[in-house]
Amino acid sequence: MSNINAEAALHDDMPGGEPAQRSGPDRVDWLRELRGLVLMLLAVLGFHSFLAKPFYIPSISMMPNLLVGDRLVVSKYPYGWDWSSISFHLLPRGDWRVLGRTPEYGDIVIVVPRNRKEDLIKRVVGLPGDRIAVINGQIVLNGKPVPQRAEMPVQLPVEDQLMCDAGGFQKPCLEDFEDYRTRLPSGREVYELPAYRETLPNGASYTVIDHANQTLDHFPEITVPEGQVFLMGDNRDHSADSRMPLWGNGLGGPVPLSDIGGRAEFITFSLDGSQGWNPLSWFSALRSGRAGSSLRPPLDPHAALQRSSS
Repeated sequence: MSNINAEAALHDDMPGGEPAQRSGPDRVDWLRELRGLVLMLLAVLGFHSFLAKPFYIPSISMMPNLLVGDRLVVSKYPYGWDWSSISFHLLPRGDWRVLGRTPEYGDIVIVVPRNRKEDLIKRVVGLPGDRIAVINGQIVLNGKPVPQRAEMPVQLPVEDQLMCDAGGFQKPCLEDFEDYRTRLPSGREVYELPAYRETLPNGASYTVIDHANQTLDHFPEITVPEGQVFLMGDNRDHSADSRMPLWGNGLGGPVPLSDIGGRAEFITFSLDGSQGWNPLSWFSALRSGRAGSSLRPPLDPHAALQRSSS
Protein backbone atom coordinates (compact mmCIF):
# COMPACT_ATOMS: atom_id res chain seq x y z
CA MET A 1 0.00 0.00 0.00
CA SER A 2 2.77 2.37 0.89
CA ASN A 3 4.51 1.51 -2.38
CA ILE A 4 1.38 2.43 -4.33
CA ASN A 5 1.12 5.77 -2.54
CA ALA A 6 4.79 6.47 -3.15
CA GLU A 7 4.37 5.73 -6.86
CA ALA A 8 1.33 8.05 -7.02
CA ALA A 9 3.25 10.83 -5.35
CA LEU A 10 6.14 10.28 -7.71
CA HIS A 11 3.76 10.34 -10.71
CA ASP A 12 2.29 13.66 -9.57
CA ASP A 13 5.76 15.24 -9.44
CA MET A 14 6.75 14.09 -12.91
CA PRO A 15 6.49 16.60 -15.80
CA GLY A 16 3.66 14.68 -17.46
CA GLY A 17 1.66 14.28 -14.27
CA GLU A 18 -1.14 16.40 -12.90
CA PRO A 19 0.28 19.10 -10.58
CA ALA A 20 -0.76 18.93 -6.98
CA GLN A 21 -1.77 22.63 -7.00
CA ARG A 22 -2.77 24.80 -9.98
CA SER A 23 -0.91 28.09 -10.38
CA GLY A 24 -2.84 31.38 -10.62
CA PRO A 25 -3.43 33.35 -13.90
CA ASP A 26 -0.37 34.86 -15.59
CA ARG A 27 0.34 38.40 -14.49
CA VAL A 28 0.30 41.15 -17.16
CA ASP A 29 3.76 42.54 -17.89
CA TRP A 30 2.71 46.18 -17.92
CA LEU A 31 6.24 47.38 -18.63
CA ARG A 32 6.38 45.30 -21.80
CA GLU A 33 2.92 46.48 -22.86
CA LEU A 34 3.88 50.11 -22.28
CA ARG A 35 7.10 49.66 -24.22
CA GLY A 36 5.16 48.20 -27.15
CA LEU A 37 2.71 51.13 -27.10
CA VAL A 38 5.53 53.68 -27.04
CA LEU A 39 7.27 51.98 -29.96
CA MET A 40 4.03 51.95 -31.94
CA LEU A 41 3.46 55.68 -31.28
CA LEU A 42 7.04 56.48 -32.29
CA ALA A 43 6.58 54.53 -35.51
CA VAL A 44 3.40 56.46 -36.34
CA LEU A 45 5.09 59.78 -35.46
CA GLY A 46 8.08 58.88 -37.61
CA PHE A 47 5.88 57.93 -40.57
CA HIS A 48 3.84 61.13 -40.28
CA SER A 49 6.97 63.27 -39.88
CA PHE A 50 9.21 61.83 -42.59
CA LEU A 51 6.97 60.13 -45.17
CA ALA A 52 3.31 61.22 -45.25
CA LYS A 53 0.40 62.30 -43.08
CA PRO A 54 -3.36 62.80 -43.49
CA PHE A 55 -4.76 66.32 -43.76
CA TYR A 56 -8.28 67.73 -43.44
CA ILE A 57 -9.55 70.76 -45.36
CA PRO A 58 -11.41 73.07 -42.92
CA SER A 59 -11.80 76.22 -45.05
CA ILE A 60 -12.86 77.47 -48.50
CA SER A 61 -9.54 79.13 -49.43
CA MET A 62 -8.55 76.48 -52.00
CA MET A 63 -11.90 76.06 -53.76
CA PRO A 64 -12.77 74.81 -56.30
CA ASN A 65 -9.87 72.35 -56.24
CA LEU A 66 -10.18 71.52 -52.54
CA LEU A 67 -13.53 71.48 -50.76
CA VAL A 68 -14.29 71.70 -47.06
CA GLY A 69 -14.49 68.11 -45.88
CA ASP A 70 -11.79 66.75 -48.21
CA ARG A 71 -9.32 64.36 -46.62
CA LEU A 72 -5.98 64.12 -48.38
CA VAL A 73 -2.44 62.82 -48.12
CA VAL A 74 0.52 65.18 -47.65
CA SER A 75 3.97 63.82 -48.48
CA LYS A 76 6.81 65.05 -46.26
CA TYR A 77 9.92 64.35 -48.35
CA PRO A 78 9.60 66.33 -51.66
CA TYR A 79 11.29 69.47 -50.24
CA GLY A 80 13.46 67.80 -47.62
CA TRP A 81 12.77 68.05 -43.91
CA ASP A 82 12.67 70.91 -41.42
CA TRP A 83 11.07 71.77 -38.07
CA SER A 84 7.61 72.10 -39.66
CA SER A 85 7.83 68.56 -41.08
CA ILE A 86 7.63 67.05 -37.60
CA SER A 87 4.05 66.16 -36.71
CA PHE A 88 2.44 68.24 -33.95
CA HIS A 89 5.35 70.70 -34.42
CA LEU A 90 7.22 69.24 -31.47
CA LEU A 91 10.47 71.00 -32.42
CA PRO A 92 11.08 74.75 -31.97
CA ARG A 93 10.81 76.92 -35.07
CA GLY A 94 14.08 77.29 -36.96
CA ASP A 95 15.51 78.01 -40.41
CA TRP A 96 17.43 74.72 -40.78
CA ARG A 97 16.64 72.25 -43.58
CA VAL A 98 17.86 68.75 -44.39
CA LEU A 99 18.13 67.84 -48.10
CA GLY A 100 16.15 70.99 -48.82
CA ARG A 101 14.64 71.49 -52.27
CA THR A 102 12.53 74.31 -53.75
CA PRO A 103 8.87 73.71 -54.69
CA GLU A 104 7.73 74.09 -58.28
CA TYR A 105 5.17 76.53 -59.64
CA GLY A 106 1.67 75.26 -58.95
CA ASP A 107 2.55 72.89 -56.09
CA ILE A 108 -0.02 72.80 -53.28
CA VAL A 109 1.91 72.95 -50.02
CA ILE A 110 1.38 72.92 -46.27
CA VAL A 111 2.76 76.02 -44.56
CA VAL A 112 2.98 77.12 -40.93
CA PRO A 113 2.49 80.93 -40.50
CA ARG A 114 5.34 82.60 -38.68
CA ASN A 115 3.08 83.92 -35.90
CA ARG A 116 1.31 80.66 -35.01
CA LYS A 117 1.55 76.88 -35.34
CA GLU A 118 -1.52 76.24 -37.45
CA ASP A 119 -1.09 74.37 -40.74
CA LEU A 120 -2.46 76.20 -43.79
CA ILE A 121 -2.67 74.90 -47.34
CA LYS A 122 -1.86 77.17 -50.32
CA ARG A 123 -0.46 77.09 -53.86
CA VAL A 124 3.05 78.18 -54.89
CA VAL A 125 2.81 81.04 -57.43
CA GLY A 126 6.18 82.77 -56.91
CA LEU A 127 9.68 81.32 -56.52
CA PRO A 128 12.86 82.80 -55.03
CA GLY A 129 14.06 85.77 -57.06
CA ASP A 130 10.72 86.34 -58.84
CA ARG A 131 9.17 89.78 -59.08
CA ILE A 132 5.48 89.35 -58.33
CA ALA A 133 2.45 91.64 -58.19
CA VAL A 134 -1.32 91.27 -58.40
CA ILE A 135 -3.22 93.73 -60.60
CA ASN A 136 -7.01 93.54 -60.84
CA GLY A 137 -6.89 89.96 -59.60
CA GLN A 138 -4.28 88.82 -62.15
CA ILE A 139 -0.79 87.73 -61.13
CA VAL A 140 2.04 89.61 -62.86
CA LEU A 141 5.22 87.55 -62.71
CA ASN A 142 8.54 89.12 -63.67
CA GLY A 143 6.70 91.82 -65.59
CA LYS A 144 4.44 89.43 -67.53
CA PRO A 145 0.76 88.80 -66.67
CA VAL A 146 0.12 85.15 -65.85
CA PRO A 147 -2.43 83.94 -68.43
CA GLN A 148 -6.02 83.65 -67.18
CA ARG A 149 -8.70 82.22 -69.46
CA ALA A 150 -12.37 82.52 -68.54
CA GLU A 151 -14.08 79.14 -68.12
CA MET A 152 -17.62 77.98 -67.60
CA PRO A 153 -18.72 78.84 -64.03
CA VAL A 154 -17.83 76.15 -61.52
CA GLN A 155 -20.79 74.50 -59.82
CA LEU A 156 -20.34 73.83 -56.12
CA PRO A 157 -22.97 71.83 -54.25
CA VAL A 158 -25.15 73.60 -51.69
CA GLU A 159 -24.17 71.98 -48.39
CA ASP A 160 -25.50 74.24 -45.64
CA GLN A 161 -24.55 71.69 -42.98
CA LEU A 162 -20.85 72.38 -43.58
CA MET A 163 -19.64 74.93 -41.03
CA CYS A 164 -16.41 76.95 -41.17
CA ASP A 165 -14.56 78.94 -38.54
CA ALA A 166 -15.17 82.67 -39.02
CA GLY A 167 -13.18 84.64 -36.49
CA GLY A 168 -14.06 82.45 -33.52
CA PHE A 169 -17.61 81.52 -34.48
CA GLN A 170 -19.08 78.99 -36.91
CA LYS A 171 -21.03 79.89 -40.05
CA PRO A 172 -22.06 78.01 -43.21
CA CYS A 173 -18.92 77.77 -45.35
CA LEU A 174 -20.49 79.14 -48.54
CA GLU A 175 -22.62 81.84 -46.95
CA ASP A 176 -20.77 84.59 -48.86
CA PHE A 177 -21.87 83.10 -52.20
CA GLU A 178 -25.65 83.38 -51.75
CA ASP A 179 -25.89 85.71 -54.76
CA TYR A 180 -24.63 82.85 -56.91
CA ARG A 181 -27.06 80.24 -55.59
CA THR A 182 -29.19 78.74 -58.35
CA ARG A 183 -31.38 75.73 -59.04
CA LEU A 184 -30.51 73.51 -61.99
CA PRO A 185 -33.20 72.02 -64.28
CA SER A 186 -32.66 68.73 -62.41
CA GLY A 187 -33.81 70.46 -59.21
CA ARG A 188 -30.36 70.34 -57.59
CA GLU A 189 -29.18 73.56 -55.94
CA VAL A 190 -25.63 74.76 -56.62
CA TYR A 191 -23.45 77.84 -56.40
CA GLU A 192 -22.31 78.94 -59.87
CA LEU A 193 -19.11 80.94 -59.44
CA PRO A 194 -16.93 82.78 -61.99
CA ALA A 195 -13.91 80.63 -62.84
CA TYR A 196 -10.64 81.16 -64.69
CA ARG A 197 -7.96 78.79 -65.94
CA GLU A 198 -4.59 80.08 -64.70
CA THR A 199 -1.33 78.81 -66.20
CA LEU A 200 2.06 79.45 -64.60
CA PRO A 201 5.39 79.67 -66.49
CA ASN A 202 6.18 75.95 -66.12
CA GLY A 203 2.81 75.01 -67.63
CA ALA A 204 1.12 74.19 -64.31
CA SER A 205 -2.57 74.86 -64.99
CA TYR A 206 -5.52 74.96 -62.57
CA THR A 207 -8.86 76.67 -61.96
CA VAL A 208 -9.29 79.69 -59.69
CA ILE A 209 -12.40 81.51 -58.46
CA ASP A 210 -12.53 85.33 -58.49
CA HIS A 211 -15.98 86.90 -58.06
CA ALA A 212 -15.36 90.30 -56.45
CA ASN A 213 -13.16 93.37 -56.83
CA GLN A 214 -11.62 93.87 -53.43
CA THR A 215 -8.36 94.56 -51.59
CA LEU A 216 -6.77 91.16 -52.24
CA ASP A 217 -7.02 91.77 -56.00
CA HIS A 218 -4.32 94.44 -55.77
CA PHE A 219 -0.81 93.79 -54.43
CA PRO A 220 2.21 95.99 -55.24
CA GLU A 221 5.22 94.37 -56.86
CA ILE A 222 7.83 92.84 -54.60
CA THR A 223 10.83 90.58 -55.16
CA VAL A 224 10.59 87.17 -53.49
CA PRO A 225 13.73 86.80 -51.34
CA GLU A 226 16.07 83.86 -51.74
CA GLY A 227 14.93 80.86 -49.70
CA GLN A 228 11.27 81.99 -49.78
CA VAL A 229 8.16 81.45 -51.92
CA PHE A 230 4.95 83.40 -52.56
CA LEU A 231 1.72 81.51 -51.83
CA MET A 232 -1.91 82.15 -52.79
CA GLY A 233 -5.20 80.34 -52.42
CA ASP A 234 -7.25 79.31 -55.46
CA ASN A 235 -10.36 81.02 -54.03
CA ARG A 236 -8.82 84.43 -54.59
CA ASP A 237 -11.34 86.55 -52.70
CA HIS A 238 -11.39 84.31 -49.61
CA SER A 239 -7.80 83.31 -48.89
CA ALA A 240 -5.54 84.59 -46.12
CA ASP A 241 -2.24 84.10 -47.96
CA SER A 242 0.96 85.97 -48.87
CA ARG A 243 -1.10 88.97 -49.97
CA MET A 244 -2.49 89.48 -46.46
CA PRO A 245 -0.58 90.79 -43.41
CA LEU A 246 0.00 88.69 -40.33
CA TRP A 247 -2.41 90.77 -38.26
CA GLY A 248 -5.14 89.80 -40.75
CA ASN A 249 -4.35 86.10 -40.22
CA GLY A 250 -2.45 86.06 -43.52
CA LEU A 251 1.10 84.94 -44.25
CA GLY A 252 2.56 88.44 -44.27
CA GLY A 253 4.30 88.19 -47.64
CA PRO A 254 6.63 85.47 -48.93
CA VAL A 255 7.27 82.58 -46.55
CA PRO A 256 10.57 80.83 -45.75
CA LEU A 257 11.03 77.37 -47.22
CA SER A 258 11.73 76.16 -43.68
CA ASP A 259 8.06 76.88 -42.84
CA ILE A 260 6.80 74.50 -45.53
CA GLY A 261 6.07 71.04 -44.16
CA GLY A 262 5.04 69.03 -47.22
CA ARG A 263 3.21 68.74 -50.54
CA ALA A 264 -0.43 67.75 -51.06
CA GLU A 265 -0.63 64.63 -53.24
CA PHE A 266 -4.16 63.23 -53.58
CA ILE A 267 -7.61 63.13 -51.98
CA THR A 268 -8.41 59.98 -50.03
CA PHE A 269 -12.12 60.69 -49.45
CA SER A 270 -14.50 63.61 -48.90
CA LEU A 271 -17.53 64.12 -46.65
CA ASP A 272 -20.27 66.67 -47.28
CA GLY A 273 -20.94 67.46 -43.61
CA SER A 274 -24.16 65.46 -43.26
CA GLN A 275 -22.44 62.68 -41.30
CA GLY A 276 -23.13 62.17 -37.59
CA TRP A 277 -21.33 60.37 -34.79
CA ASN A 278 -22.40 56.99 -36.16
CA PRO A 279 -19.75 55.72 -38.65
CA LEU A 280 -22.54 54.19 -40.73
CA SER A 281 -23.69 57.71 -41.60
CA TRP A 282 -20.34 58.41 -43.23
CA PHE A 283 -21.21 56.31 -46.25
CA SER A 284 -24.20 58.46 -47.18
CA ALA A 285 -22.07 61.60 -46.62
CA LEU A 286 -19.35 60.54 -49.06
CA ARG A 287 -18.94 62.82 -52.06
CA SER A 288 -18.68 60.79 -55.22
CA GLY A 289 -15.83 61.22 -57.66
CA ARG A 290 -13.31 62.80 -55.29
CA ALA A 291 -11.48 59.83 -53.80
CA GLY A 292 -8.15 59.27 -55.53
CA SER A 293 -8.10 62.68 -57.26
CA SER A 294 -4.53 63.88 -57.80
CA LEU A 295 -3.60 67.33 -56.48
CA ARG A 296 -0.60 67.77 -58.77
CA PRO A 297 -1.59 70.38 -61.37
CA PRO A 298 -1.62 69.18 -64.97
CA LEU A 299 0.99 70.78 -67.22
CA ASP A 300 0.04 72.73 -70.31
CA PRO A 301 2.73 71.66 -72.82
CA HIS A 302 2.06 74.72 -75.02
CA ALA A 303 2.80 77.11 -72.12
CA ALA A 304 5.94 75.18 -71.15
CA LEU A 305 7.13 75.26 -74.77
CA GLN A 306 6.61 79.02 -74.96
CA ARG A 307 8.66 79.46 -71.78
CA SER A 308 11.56 77.37 -73.09
CA SER A 309 11.67 79.30 -76.39
CA SER A 310 11.52 82.75 -74.80
